[in-house]
Amino acid sequence: MKRCAIIWFRNDLRLHDNEALCDALRMADEIVPVYIFDIRTFKGKTRFGFPKIGKFRAKFTLEAVEDLRARFRQKGSDLIIRQGLPEQILPEIASQCQASWVFCNRERTSEEVQVQDALEKNLWGSGVELMYTRGKMLYHTQDLPAPVQHTPDVFSQFRKDNENLTRIRPPLPEPAQLPRFSAALEAGNLPVLSDFGHAAVEPQPAAALSFEGGETAGLKRLHHYLWESEAVTTYKETRNGLLGPDYSSKFSPWLSLGCLSPKRVYAELRRFETERVKNESTYWLFFELLWRDFFRLMGKKHGNNLFKKGGPQRKNMRQLVNHTALFEQWAAGNTGVPFIDANMRELNATGWMSNRGRQNVASFLVRDLRVNWQMGAEYFESLLLDYDPCSNWGNWNYVAGVGSDPREDRYFNILTQAKRYDPEGDYVRHWCPEFKLVPPDLTHRPDLLSPAERSVYKLTNYPKALVRIEKWAGPSTRIDKPGFRSVSKRS
Repeated sequence: MKRCAIIWFRNDLRLHDNEALCDALRMADEIVPVYIFDIRTFKGKTRFGFPKIGKFRAKFTLEAVEDLRARFRQKGSDLIIRQGLPEQILPEIASQCQASWVFCNRERTSEEVQVQDALEKNLWGSGVELMYTRGKMLYHTQDLPAPVQHTPDVFSQFRKDNENLTRIRPPLPEPAQLPRFSAALEAGNLPVLSDFGHAAVEPQPAAALSFEGGETAGLKRLHHYLWESEAVTTYKETRNGLLGPDYSSKFSPWLSLGCLSPKRVYAELRRFETERVKNESTYWLFFELLWRDFFRLMGKKHGNNLFKKGGPQRKNMRQLVNHTALFEQWAAGNTGVPFIDANMRELNATGWMSNRGRQNVASFLVRDLRVNWQMGAEYFESLLLDYDPCSNWGNWNYVAGVGSDPREDRYFNILTQAKRYDPEGDYVRHWCPEFKLVPPDLTHRPDLLSPAERSVYKLTNYPKALVRIEKWAGPSTRIDKPGFRSVSKRS
């Protein structure tokens, strides 16, 4: 009798460096690959009422699943697609194909763990074993110098402990061919955006990059950024850019869904350094991969505290309130602070924002508007193409001063940041076309314009700033009060 294994794909939508796939092929005669669109996430809402998966990430995921199915079919197999609850659907498929195992990539955050636990419970009575594998991190947890619970809470110490001492395993090979399963299973149809309540996503010519989901597109992007453009050789100098496709690697959407393996990125980077160039910029790309591992380890270590208002430090954050009106102006890109508005409008239009932009808009929401950071984190969760629970919430912890890092005062002087990273106002004009006629030296200071000048520059419909922009022009970058110009009643 043939032994059958189900591979439940989650955030590991690739054939290269896939531990679950390799383990299943080693132990079973037949494999049944399955992807399930969990209706709790694809149709659900966050606590503050945002779609858990907005249209950009939903589209990217649909493309990734479609690509995964095509790759399985090219190798002689297929991908079973379903919608519903994994803990109910997988035992049914296991019964149909008389599977002995279900392999899956283990997740560590609470919502995903609940599904894992429920599935394990439902499989237990039928004798089907749930086998966990790894695939999210650069490092293998067994190779780390200390248990996860002893991971340093400060990134610099984590880096020192690992970057030159902990080995990085080579990526697992992609199978040349895959066995066809014998069970009479319907392949299932790929959903469309409207199934999840989303309208079609129209092409956005102003976008930094046209992101397409899937392993094929992810590997193509990796090849372009290293081998075709060699943009990686200037990464450290350009990584804080705001416009264009190659100021940063932009690997994160593919990494977040597992279309790209971090080990594959690292292996290609090392090969590039050997065959082409090794410099500070190529190191810095590795440095960013370390940050991804660090945030995932913090998620494992601190658990649900990552999502709580007081964060891993369990601080009292009563000064931050759920101010709906201020939040909505921030989210819509109507704060009256051009650099903030341009970044939020890019996010709303494309599902993408630069790392520099994310730090600034988060600091502005928390430090200047004194709005609950959890609202911002959930909004990012809904819209970001590259949403990853540990990285997203870990970064918000970091900016809000509630994370594991003991340094609390992460205040960004928005005006200084704008002038440094958008000195001519090109980025603001790109996403805020109402600034088209405003002189470059005044693009970041609409507060200096008289009513007559606003009229001449056709800026009359741009909102007044929610905070005093002039506060950032003085010698001090530290503030004690938000200094709102006009504030509606707190909700």
